Amino acid sequence: MMKISAFPQSNLEATEGSEQRRVHSDLGACCGETDSLGERRFPSWCSTSGQPPADNLAGTPQKYDPTFKGPIYNRGCTDVICCVLLLLAIVGYVAVGIIAWTHGDPRKVIYPTDSRGEFCGQKGTKNANKPFLFYFNIVKCASPLVLLEFQCPTPQICVEKCPDRYLTFLSARNSRDFEYYKQFCVPGFQNNKGVAEVLRDGDCPAVLTPSKPLARRCFPAIHAHKGVLMVGNETTYEDGHGSRKNITELVEGAKKANVVLEARQLAMRIFEDYTVSWYWIVIGLVIAMVLSLLFIILLRFLAGIMVWVMIVMVILVLGYGIFHCYMEYARLRGEAGSDVSLVDLGFQTDLRVYLHLRQTWMAFMIILSILEVVIILLLIFLRKRILIAIALIKEASRAVGYVMCSLLYPLVTFFLLCLCIAYWASTAVFLSTSNEAVYKILDDATCSLAGKTCNPETFPSSNESRLCPNAHCQFAFYGGESGYHRALLGLQIFNAFMFFWLANFVLALGQVTLAGAFASYYWAMRKPDDLPAFPLFSAFGGALRYHTGSLAFGALILAIVQIIRVMLEYLDQRLKAAENKFAKFLMTCLKCCFWCLEKFIKFLNRNAYIMIAIYGTNFCTSARNAFFLLMRNIIRVAVLDKVTDFLFLLGKLLIVGSVGILAFFFFTHRIRIVQDTAPPLNYYWVPILTVIVGSYLIAHGFFSVYGMCVDTLFLCFCEDLERNDGSQERPYFMSPELRDILLKGSAEEGKQEEVEE
Repeated sequence: MMKISAFPQSNLEATEGSEQRRVHSDLGACCGETDSLGERRFPSWCSTSGQPPADNLAGTPQKYDPTFKGPIYNRGCTDVICCVLLLLAIVGYVAVGIIAWTHGDPRKVIYPTDSRGEFCGQKGTKNANKPFLFYFNIVKCASPLVLLEFQCPTPQICVEKCPDRYLTFLSARNSRDFEYYKQFCVPGFQNNKGVAEVLRDGDCPAVLTPSKPLARRCFPAIHAHKGVLMVGNETTYEDGHGSRKNITELVEGAKKANVVLEARQLAMRIFEDYTVSWYWIVIGLVIAMVLSLLFIILLRFLAGIMVWVMIVMVILVLGYGIFHCYMEYARLRGEAGSDVSLVDLGFQTDLRVYLHLRQTWMAFMIILSILEVVIILLLIFLRKRILIAIALIKEASRAVGYVMCSLLYPLVTFFLLCLCIAYWASTAVFLSTSNEAVYKILDDATCSLAGKTCNPETFPSSNESRLCPNAHCQFAFYGGESGYHRALLGLQIFNAFMFFWLANFVLALGQVTLAGAFASYYWAMRKPDDLPAFPLFSAFGGALRYHTGSLAFGALILAIVQIIRVMLEYLDQRLKAAENKFAKFLMTCLKCCFWCLEKFIKFLNRNAYIMIAIYGTNFCTSARNAFFLLMRNIIRVAVLDKVTDFLFLLGKLLIVGSVGILAFFFFTHRIRIVQDTAPPLNYYWVPILTVIVGSYLIAHGFFSVYGMCVDTLFLCFCEDLERNDGSQERPYFMSPELRDILLKGSAEEGKQEEVEE
């Protein structure tokens, strides 16, 4: 049986079988096979000293260096070219932001726009007291042109309030209702034309119908009475031209006009929920932060106990979730409509509808049961590995205890990421709103000039208006034909790319800083006496002073992969309507490959940053050394390091699950003590999901400190085993507690494998 181990066996000449097995069990060997007599047989690629030769695919192990005492202090600047590129890119990014802020106008997103391209309800304009957009003929919004141009082929004006009565232009013209009617005509309308001319020129609507505002637009107040659609008290309406039409035509027009507004309506309701529940969301996030901080502090002093408590609590929380889903499933038995399938129901913006279906709770119960079984099976098979992982977590707890300010560093990363997100979002909004108003000829009849650009000032007297007498020159969308407008897509891509680059740089800076601080702890022979005065600040300053270029290099590689993934997602959305199965298969393969590549680069970058923090080498050298070190310890990486990641994941799930359950019971008014305190909501899943996602990010921020500490100690542990042998001349830098657990665990594994052989 072939065994690969990461423990070096330098300067060991074992001749006795039992002695050789003891040495192999305690320190391990790079490779080899043991026969029945306990003799070692080495393949041709491995030296008899236990060290692989220099041309081994896993690289050359580190040799003993009496001058090496941890992170190198005499460093030099690394990857200077990438540092210069980053600075130039930041200068260009600032220039793009200035250009976007100069040309952009976010009001185009906030306010509805009339046919002249003017904003409704904007303060400081003539439409300040007219917040609603009124359609002259909502029926024309049923035209397919709506889906192409996102505009109805009918005049639109800003009004103070939506109409609340039935009126036709014919009936209102010679009555006292005409003053009321005039407010729905174009601004500056003078009653000096005939009826036919007024309706032809689009100066006034032919008919007014009772309407209600929706997303600042006036839509017919349609309702159902005993299954019959009505507007007001009528099932038909007069179109203003002497004929009556069915209400269903209004419904069809309103539906097409609303197709562009449904997403905005949903966003507005979600925004309303945030405005009334933000206070409680903040409280929930504070609770998550307190729980995370408390858990980390207890982990510092009671690592072993807290890990087992965490495991038991995760199992109990999942068990309660399964029980709650079963109780809801049983409660809905026999209720009307509860047996409707999810497929028949389709997508609903109000997620509360799904909670009245038995199938929903059955799906939740199955998912939680599978998750529970998987976790229990993993715990059973990894029970021995968990004991070793706990020892590593204990050592990480001691390291964090000596560098307590490291627990606050995630706040620095969070603040810098918020700056990156804010700059990217504001630049994206200003870029998307830096277009000019484009006017097009719109006509519901057959006109060869329909869709052509026009000038609203000169259109009434132009040749186009004579060729298409029923056409209107009205605002269509924001765009432009200049070089700047043609470059907007490229600027948006550059904006997204710079966001990825800077965000990855911020994360890399945090990883190098924490790695440098914890490496200083590990390589201190007398802990904590040999620790530097301020290890975290020293590591932070050294990273910025010497290794900005290396961090920019690693972040650049990751940003390129991420922007490619974004472009693949964009192409996938554009090709969804295509029926080419090969293209879909190819796109799926590309997305999968780049997803795997991104995960691998993140893993490699993380370990490369640790080597940068220790040795001060450039990015490529650090990545190569880290990769070979991990390859020489591939078993330990898969077994020990990933088990600790699994335990940290359970800790995050425990905090997120606890806070999520509390938020669910609070926002659904199921806690009697504070039942009247919870705010009324359109969608109670909005604050619940916000609290859950925010809790996970907070827990991830605190646990990332421990995760980086474990990864750093793990790499230092592997380096320590290669450099030293535990003798008085070459003592280990690891603590006695860590040495006893890890080397004892390796010895037990070696004995068990020999018995199996």
